[in-house]
Amino acid sequence: MKKLFLIYNYIIYLFKSTDEHGVHSPFVFDLLTNVIYNKTEYYVYKEVESLREKLKHSPETVHCIDLGAGSHLSKSNTRTVKQLIDYSVKPAKYSQLLFRLTNHFQPANIIELGTSIGITAAYIAKANTKANVITIEGCPEIAAIALQNFNTLSINNIQQHIGNFDELLPAILSKTETLDFIFFDGNHRKAPTLNYFNQCLQKAKEDTVFIFDDIYWSKEMKEAWLEIKNNPQVTITIDLFFLGIVFFRKEQAKQNFVLKF
Repeated sequence: MKKLFLIYNYIIYLFKSTDEHGVHSPFVFDLLTNVIYNKTEYYVYKEVESLREKLKHSPETVHCIDLGAGSHLSKSNTRTVKQLIDYSVKPAKYSQLLFRLTNHFQPANIIELGTSIGITAAYIAKANTKANVITIEGCPEIAAIALQNFNTLSINNIQQHIGNFDELLPAILSKTETLDFIFFDGNHRKAPTLNYFNQCLQKAKEDTVFIFDDIYWSKEMKEAWLEIKNNPQVTITIDLFFLGIVFFRKEQAKQNFVLKF
């Protein structure tokens, strides 16, 4: 049923989406042509993707602690590293988009909710080595693999936290004056997603960027995305189907874009 929901919404997305020729906002047009559609092969891509490919052949298994909505594809709590890469880690296309967005905006204070094995955190951290990247993962065994991967890639600007988002996020935010960039990729349920959004919203400023993963993962996530778009502090949203990008630029008229990617 969930697969049919995803397919149905993807068909609607294909009909609604446009490319740069249908965008009349200078800010969004520039972002689309120079960042989202940028085909540059940054050296980081090869480095991180080589590690991803190596991990696909790992015999290691982990006992997963799912604090969110769980997996569409497996009811078992024991998964191989390959299964995590195939089903829980963003594909290269989207991981590399996160790199380009970070590289473009150069945020200083970054939070990622949902580390998994650290591929997206690695891309984000390498896009701005001066940034303070905080990543939170609920499962200790998965977090341990992520830490190994950060060390393999010689990344030293990531602070890793292990535990429940509900407990860790308020404590982290209490020590954070403002947030520049947040990737929400953890608890794929409506109420928690909106709760994390509203908490982080208190630390957002005009040039803050929020990115939400899997906005059509379920009916709940679709409803959460709609509420986020309608929030009065949100001015621009970009729907790429598997990712939703949110901006708070006060000089912009409120607009929601559905763009091909």
